[in-house]
Amino acid sequence: MKKTIRLIIGDQLNSNHSWFKTVDDSVTYVLMEIRTETDYATHHVQKIIGFFAAMQAFAKELKTKKHNVIYIHLNDANNLHSFEKNIEFLIGENNFTHFEYQLPDEYRVDVNLKKLCEAISITSSVVDSEHFFTTREELGIFFEGKKIFLMESFYRAMRKKHHVLMEGDNPINGQWNFDSENRKKLPKNHKPIAPLVFNNDVSAIANEIAQTNIETIGNIDSKNFIWPINRAQSLELLDFFVEECLPLFGSYQDAMMPNEWSLYHARISFSMNIKMISPQEVIEKATSEWRKRPIEIEYNQLEGFVRQIIGWREYMRGIYWLKMPEYANLNFFDNQGKLPNWYWTGNTKMNCLKDAINQTLNYGYAHHIQRLMITGNFALLAGVHPDEVGAWYLGVYMDAIEWVEITNTLGMSQYADGGIVGTKPYVSSASYIDKMSHYCGSCYYKKALKTGDKSCPFNSLYWNFHDKNEEKLSKNPRIGMMYNVWKKMQPEAKVSLLEQADYYLKNINNL
Repeated sequence: MKKTIRLIIGDQLNSNHSWFKTVDDSVTYVLMEIRTETDYATHHVQKIIGFFAAMQAFAKELKTKKHNVIYIHLNDANNLHSFEKNIEFLIGENNFTHFEYQLPDEYRVDVNLKKLCEAISITSSVVDSEHFFTTREELGIFFEGKKIFLMESFYRAMRKKHHVLMEGDNPINGQWNFDSENRKKLPKNHKPIAPLVFNNDVSAIANEIAQTNIETIGNIDSKNFIWPINRAQSLELLDFFVEECLPLFGSYQDAMMPNEWSLYHARISFSMNIKMISPQEVIEKATSEWRKRPIEIEYNQLEGFVRQIIGWREYMRGIYWLKMPEYANLNFFDNQGKLPNWYWTGNTKMNCLKDAINQTLNYGYAHHIQRLMITGNFALLAGVHPDEVGAWYLGVYMDAIEWVEITNTLGMSQYADGGIVGTKPYVSSASYIDKMSHYCGSCYYKKALKTGDKSCPFNSLYWNFHDKNEEKLSKNPRIGMMYNVWKKMQPEAKVSLLEQADYYLKNINNL
C-alpha cells in the first residue's frame, strides 16, 4: 500500500491548499521546528515564536480535520534539526513509500529539498504552493530580451491578466497609478487609530527557545504576543485594515510619526508571507470594501494598496527567482562598512533612526518608508556592506523571508544590484525625512545644518555618497540634477561637507 509523507514548511500554512480538501489515511503531514531554520540568520525572537506558534496552530487545525500529522518540536529528543535528516528518519520509522512537498519560496530550501529527493530511496513529487498570482518564471518570460525590468509595466500586465480594478482593458478611473497622491505628511496633531493587536500567550514556546542557545534579536511579551498566529486572527486583522485604516492608507503610507508604529498600515505581510491568507483574498476584501464605501474610501487609497500586493510583491518574487543565486552576491558600490552598533540597540541621538530601530526591536516591524528611507538610507550613505544590511533586515522583521527581503534590501534599499530593481539609489538628506515625518523638530541634530556641531549626519553623508560614487552615478538621468548642484558648489563648501562626513563615518558608533 502506498504511504505518503508530505512536508509542510513554516511559511506554507495555507489551509485552502488542495492537499487538504480530502482526508486520506495513507497520507501523513509533517511540520518541524528545526535549527537550520532558526540559525541561518539571527532572527528577532518574535519572528521565531510567530512562526512556531502559527505552525503549532496549523498542525492542531489539521488534526481537528482528521488529517494524520507528525509535529516535531524544537527540543524533541528525536529532532535531527534539518528537513533532510528528519524526513529520512521518518521514512525509515514509518515505511513511507512516497515523499511530497510544495515548491518552497527560498532558493536555499529549494536546493536542499531537491538534494533530499535525490538521496532518498522512495519516489517523490512536488506541487505548487497555490498562493501567488504568478509562477516563479513568469516575470522572466514577461521581460525576456529587455534590459530594464520596469515594475510599472509588470504591474499593469498583472492587473489586466487577473482583471483587478479594470473596466474591460482599461484601468478604473482611466489611470493606472495614483502614487503621486500617496505622499502626504501626517498633520502635526493628528492621532492615528490605535492598532489592532492580539494577546496570544506564547510563553511555552518562549520557554522552549530559552532552553537552547539560539541567538535572537529584540524584545517580546510572551504572555501578550501581538501578531496573528492563525487564519482566523489574520482575517480579523485584514478586516480591521479595510474597515478602519484603508480610508487613509494611501495618503499617509509614506508618513512617519514618533511613537506611532502602526499608523494606517495593514501589517498583514507576516500572515501573507506564511500563507495564512492569500494575496487574492486580500485584494478582493479591500476592493469589496471600497465598492461599499466609494465616497469614504477614495480610489487612490485602494490603488496604492493593490499595487503593493499584485504589483510590488509579485515583482520582487519574480526578480528573486530570475536572478538568484548570483543576486545575493551583488555589491554595485563595493561597499565594505559595518553596521553601526546601535542598529541592535537603538541607542543613537538621531531621532528618526532611534524611533525606527526601537520600534523594530519592540515589534519586529517597521513600515516600508522607515525601512527604505531611514534605516536603509543611512546604511547606504554610510557605505555598509550589502551582506551586513541584508542579514539585519532578514533577521529583525516578522515578515522577512529571503525571497521578499533580499530584493527589497539589496535592490531597492541599497542599490547593490546596480539598477535591476530601482532606477536610482534611494538616498536623501534631512530634507526628505523632515518632509515626511515629525522626527526632526526635537532631534539632537539640526536638520538645517550641513556641517559643524550638531549638523544632521544625513546632510553631509548625502553629499559624500554622491561625491564618492560620481563615476557610477553621474550619467543616471534621475539624479543628474544633484550632480549639477554639486558641481556648482564652492570648493571650500565641498571640502567642508566631505570633512564633516569623514568625521561622522569615523565616529559612526557614537552618533
